[in-house]
Amino acid sequence: MANAYTPGLKVTSKMTSRARRVLPIAGDVLVKVGQKVKARDVVAQTFMPGEITPINMANLLSMPPGDVPACMLIQEGQRVNVGDILARTPGLFGMFRKDVPSKVAGTVETISNVTGQVIIRGEPLPVQVIAYLAGTVVEEIPREGVVIEAQVAFIQGIFGIGGETFGPVRMACRSHQQELTEDLITEDMKGCVIVGGARMHYTAIKKAMLVGVAAIVSGGIDDSDLKEVLGYDLGVAITGSERIGLTLIVTEGFGDIAMAQRSFALLDQHQGHEAAVNGATQIRAGVMRPEVVIPLAAAATDKTAGQRNVAGLLEVGTMVRIIRDPYFGLIGAVNGLPPEPAVLGSGSKARVLEVRFDSGETVTVPRANVELIES
Repeated sequence: MANAYTPGLKVTSKMTSRARRVLPIAGDVLVKVGQKVKARDVVAQTFMPGEITPINMANLLSMPPGDVPACMLIQEGQRVNVGDILARTPGLFGMFRKDVPSKVAGTVETISNVTGQVIIRGEPLPVQVIAYLAGTVVEEIPREGVVIEAQVAFIQGIFGIGGETFGPVRMACRSHQQELTEDLITEDMKGCVIVGGARMHYTAIKKAMLVGVAAIVSGGIDDSDLKEVLGYDLGVAITGSERIGLTLIVTEGFGDIAMAQRSFALLDQHQGHEAAVNGATQIRAGVMRPEVVIPLAAAATDKTAGQRNVAGLLEVGTMVRIIRDPYFGLIGAVNGLPPEPAVLGSGSKARVLEVRFDSGETVTVPRANVELIES
């Protein structure tokens, strides 16, 4: 029979991960191929042009635009500081002169005898790119950045907000079914990546912000709590640029949903290890999922290292999560892939698969109602 494929989330104890870290414009690459880098190391940097400040000098000097260049004390290409005199009228018999001081620091870019405007370009803005992934530089992209590679434990989430952050993994809940409440957030969690179990409550998130937690990873969140955190309805958009003081990642979905036991156990296994977290999410074309990336020690090896599975392949034994009622959120293994379409309860026909849960129960669901848990 033909192979079946379905989209899914990756949760794995070991895989090879590559991070492409590039500048928005050409700049300087600060590391070399083969060099070991830490997550917070700066690997490339550049300077963005500063903001421009237009000054209507003709208006300020009360003269025609063509007379402005003759009154300028600072010429194009010269630097100025706040308070420096840019232009001065000749006055009358050395009296009644008018000075125009600069209100900004920067470089005089243009002096126009047509418009009478002077443009000052502000100080260049430094832009730095950090490694994000602790590992080895395996490729240099000249004047742009690098590609970093490492062996990692990797957990993808369903949804997240907030950008890249870092910190040691810290378990806040005792089980994957325990809700993350305010009392579980403590002062010593500052700078940590906190792992909850089921729903994360607004009060817990609020306290985590005050404590200085780097990120929270938990099974679910209520949409009303998310609105409280953001201060607005998110709608359909690309997330990751929110500035709320920490990053949030939901591994299962919205509501009172427990984190998958497998994901919880994997995070628990790496408690105390440094993790890189990114909440950026995009659910349309060019799908991006939030992620928790935990670099493994160089000595950590196993027989699965370097093996690559075919993405999205469904076969007997593959772990899947059901994403529609009445089995929403349950995880099981594919037990069978009937080749012929089956008649559903609604009377329509669809391709189905059989899923076997840990309890031993086997159910038949449409293939469109599951997502793959890649390993």
